[in-house]
Amino acid sequence: MACLLGLSLMVFPARAAHTDAVSLPSDQNHPTGAPNIAPTTLNPVPVNPAAPVSPTPSLPGTVTAPSATTAPGVTPVPTPTAPPQGTPLPEGSEPEKSVVQIINAFQEPNWAAPWIFDVPHFASGTGFLIDGNRIMTNAHVVAWNKQLLVRKYHDPQKYFAHVEFVGHDVDLAVLKVDDPNFSKGMKPLKFGPLPPVRSQVITYGFPAGGQQISYTRGVVSRIEVESYVHIGNRAFLAVQTDAAINPGNSGGPVIQDDKVVGVAFEGLPGLQSTGYFIPTLVIHHFLDDIKDGTYDGVPEAGIRLAPLQNPAFRRMLKLPEDSKRGVRVDQIIDIASTKALLKPNDVIMQVGDYPVDDDGTITYEGNTVGVSVAIDMAQHNDTIPLRIWRDGKTVDVKLPMKVYNDDIGQGNQYDVLPRYYIYGGLVFTTLSLDYLKTFGSDWSASVGRELIYELAYRHIEDPANWRPEPVVLASILDSPVNANLSIRGQAMVDKINGVRIDHLSDVPKAFAASTGPDAIIDFLPDHHFEVIRKDEAEQATADILDTYRVPAQSRL
Repeated sequence: MACLLGLSLMVFPARAAHTDAVSLPSDQNHPTGAPNIAPTTLNPVPVNPAAPVSPTPSLPGTVTAPSATTAPGVTPVPTPTAPPQGTPLPEGSEPEKSVVQIINAFQEPNWAAPWIFDVPHFASGTGFLIDGNRIMTNAHVVAWNKQLLVRKYHDPQKYFAHVEFVGHDVDLAVLKVDDPNFSKGMKPLKFGPLPPVRSQVITYGFPAGGQQISYTRGVVSRIEVESYVHIGNRAFLAVQTDAAINPGNSGGPVIQDDKVVGVAFEGLPGLQSTGYFIPTLVIHHFLDDIKDGTYDGVPEAGIRLAPLQNPAFRRMLKLPEDSKRGVRVDQIIDIASTKALLKPNDVIMQVGDYPVDDDGTITYEGNTVGVSVAIDMAQHNDTIPLRIWRDGKTVDVKLPMKVYNDDIGQGNQYDVLPRYYIYGGLVFTTLSLDYLKTFGSDWSASVGRELIYELAYRHIEDPANWRPEPVVLASILDSPVNANLSIRGQAMVDKINGVRIDHLSDVPKAFAASTGPDAIIDFLPDHHFEVIRKDEAEQATADILDTYRVPAQSRL
């Protein structure tokens, strides 16, 4: 089965998203318990708590039992011992003093009527202090925010905060609190390494069901590449744990040996005691990215790969018979720098320092993970060394890495208002996952197949006819000028007055370029067309906007 290296193809979330909420409206199933903050329509999915946390000794790692030779009445001298990796934290370390509750007042747009906002909501998540007196949390905890308030451990005061940087692809954000006295008495938490499987971790957060901080303990169950539900069309390294991660936990630190080893962010519905946290590999990538004052994002290689375990196929490509390395380049996305260096049927043998097995995996810190992990270490404008097999010999290339945004509509979008254009009451907008979700919770069954194909698969299977920004007629604001149109919305636009529509900005240009009295709109997939009188549409538009309280004709 082929997979896309550094570029996800799926539009449908692989699992329920995060839900962190504080008695608010439902949101996506964010596995780590962010607030009801995700702008999705799924119901929150509770995660069953892990087993009760046993009390931690007041002096862990200290042996106080008297030895056989200790004289009666003599106090034995404690013998310090180094705690094994992954032991519970000593109570004296008190990392909870650096953990905060985040309250987000947010408002999302309506993607079917892009000039309208939904009603305001409140949601709650968790964050923690890091270097620079900044707070780290999840992107979904602060998405679409109108106001952010932060509450410290055992402090009733609420502090105003603002988002300094946000990475919706990796579901991370950094906040700054406006009050310079906020961080007094707090110590920034330090980051640790990737925790080993079977080691213990403790999650800290403010889950629903109470106002005070909560602690849950569990073990690291699995480490592998997982879909990040917040963005929907990206997958990165994630760590699974059986520590309870409930709504409100999102953005909280996952602690091991007094250091942060991850940020809680997702839960898996239908399974007991299954949560996920973002490992420090991804966290450090985000923090390194923002050092120049801008967040670029995780770049993409844009290579569709296929496992290469078929002996006959390997012989055809003249691979050494004793080798179990290499995955085949099945297809290359339209990225010029990649097409200049790679071609179909190249075999990726090694990425950087990581040999690639024939099933598309590498070994990273003792864990078998997808090869995309090695790609995801690169920053925007970096190059990655690849060793490939081509025409019976090895070739070394340095692949330029660039952030890829042409598939932005295939994932969930945040903090950028949807775009639209209205002509004679006809509402045109871009085809996107957010628009399709307005069809309801069962949107994938309600939406026409051609819209899903156009959004998710056309650029792979039919790149010559792919549109970078497909446009749909979302709805019609009823008026005498459009009363006789048989199509009332939810249809993809092919051409206007014979001009192919590849971007939303093409729509007003196509209407303006017509020299005849009529505007002809051609729809896919069956090329049904509608006609509207140009002079009537242009004269009616202002009245239609006023009647329906639309503030502007367009947002392009």
